[in-house]
Amino acid sequence: MKEFFKYTLATICGIVILAIIAGIMFMISLASMVASSSAPAKADKNSVFVLSLNGVISERAEDENPFSELLGEADMSMMGLDDVVKAIKTAKDNENIEGIYIEGGASAFDSPATAQQVRDALKDFKQSGKWIIAYADQYLQSSYYVASVADSLFINQTGMIDFKGLGGKNYYMTGLYEKIGVKYQATRVGKYKSAVESVTRKDMSENDREQREAFLQAIWKHWLADMAEDRKVTADQLNQLADDSIMVFASVDDYKAARLVDGAMYPDGIKKIIKGKLGLGDDDAISQLTLSDVLDLNKEEKSDGDQIAVYYAYGEIIDAPLSSFTSEHAIVGSTMVEDLNKLAADDDVKAVVLRVNSPGGSASASEQIWNALKQLKAKKPLVVSMGGYAASGGYMISAPANYIVAEPTTITGSIGIFGLIPNFSELVTDKLGVTWDGVQTNKHGDYETNLIFAKDNETELRYMQTFVDRGYDTFLGIVAEGRGMTKEQVNEIAQGRVWVATDALPIKLVDQLGSLDDAVKKAAELASTDNYYAAPYPAKTDWMDALLASAEEKKGSYLDEQMKEMLGELYEPLTEARKDRQRSRLQARLPFSLTIK
Repeated sequence: MKEFFKYTLATICGIVILAIIAGIMFMISLASMVASSSAPAKADKNSVFVLSLNGVISERAEDENPFSELLGEADMSMMGLDDVVKAIKTAKDNENIEGIYIEGGASAFDSPATAQQVRDALKDFKQSGKWIIAYADQYLQSSYYVASVADSLFINQTGMIDFKGLGGKNYYMTGLYEKIGVKYQATRVGKYKSAVESVTRKDMSENDREQREAFLQAIWKHWLADMAEDRKVTADQLNQLADDSIMVFASVDDYKAARLVDGAMYPDGIKKIIKGKLGLGDDDAISQLTLSDVLDLNKEEKSDGDQIAVYYAYGEIIDAPLSSFTSEHAIVGSTMVEDLNKLAADDDVKAVVLRVNSPGGSASASEQIWNALKQLKAKKPLVVSMGGYAASGGYMISAPANYIVAEPTTITGSIGIFGLIPNFSELVTDKLGVTWDGVQTNKHGDYETNLIFAKDNETELRYMQTFVDRGYDTFLGIVAEGRGMTKEQVNEIAQGRVWVATDALPIKLVDQLGSLDDAVKKAAELASTDNYYAAPYPAKTDWMDALLASAEEKKGSYLDEQMKEMLGELYEPLTEARKDRQRSRLQARLPFSLTIK
């Protein structure tokens, strides 16, 4: 027995000592990682920036947990537009970087404007005298649009290009709800406010069709002009190719004949071309820099002069975080109001650029953010930079700005309000046999119950419509005040109508077509400063916070990705139905989502 306790004690001591050693090693590794991450990066002479177009590019990417890659959890396919554009500018200014190699063509962009902003940054890089070469096994349409800016564009010998024009179908759930005895009751203002139609109609309304055709044609026209200029063809030729693409592109030789590419080859061929650009021999290695490498070159940001705050507001506008498995970024009204109040009170911040990429959302949260922005504007200049979307509630929070800058393909407008309430009377009473009875002190004491479960609820719906009308009138007033117009003038261009920015400019919904940089320059001008720097807000998630993130958050993100992969085209309608139960009753939200490939 004595021997047993001796060996047991020795084992326990061994485990404790091993744990202590492992802890020390972990801290040494941690310190090493922190030191290496803070060390300044350098680019060797004759370096090439390899820009991968094989991931998802959205408005902004949060900082990664540095241990996630070691644990096999890193999602290297997620890229932020802010990082991509910044890296391209850094590569342009770095004397050791000779060119950019665009590798792959399967990126998904969260909006047409996102693709355009990446392309514009590459165009600016090329105009500096440096070269761009693009190569991919296949090109999705939006990736081809971006890659077409290259001096030379190549494709795999067995590759293909998705070149067919813009379009898509909307889903309509009304038939499904009819089968289970659920009817959605819509109250709205604005004949173009079609968000309710996916659950109240079985097809597209003519008003919705009109606005969709208008902005898709405007975006496609812009894309055609950009591609035609760099591929040395006419826009009409490209448009005809999109119409005939199914028939005319039988092989990669057809792509070359149509001047969509400069040649077809395998990956080893593209290496030879790049080595030739760099003056390297066959046995020489190419010095390559990834996105993160290039970003590390510019770690020490300029922080002298006056500060122009750039506040990123992207995602759906909500009252409180949605308790859903979705991992999508959102604008939480109360959180943003608190952030804006701090910026307003910060004397070091001389002006604020609000970067909006939002389809809108909660009318109440949008109005609270608008009020906070109005108070901020009273203290310092406020300029809005519109990204992919700045529609409905996204436009409401843009309206108080001194000046609005939008990308040419920004989706904006959608000035309107709607309410959507499901009625379960047929399901609950007719199909399940549940009946209702009760008492109340006043005539409308059971207002909520009647809306959802009563068959005869016309009085309640009229009251709800009055509430929506009041919200729309408030929205008109907000836009009229911010844009220097009358309510009547705003109403003529409102009605829930969605506009592409090129069409929004002449009707005074925006002041200028341009980039985030243009918005920052305008803010500095309004703040009367020539010596300034841009500081992003809110701060990205610190890697330590990411490391300590709750298991529930990680589970939600994982489930979201799994659901997207499993459901495919059904993902959006099913998750929207889930979100609708958690959204506020009144919505100032874009009537649809637009995904391009």
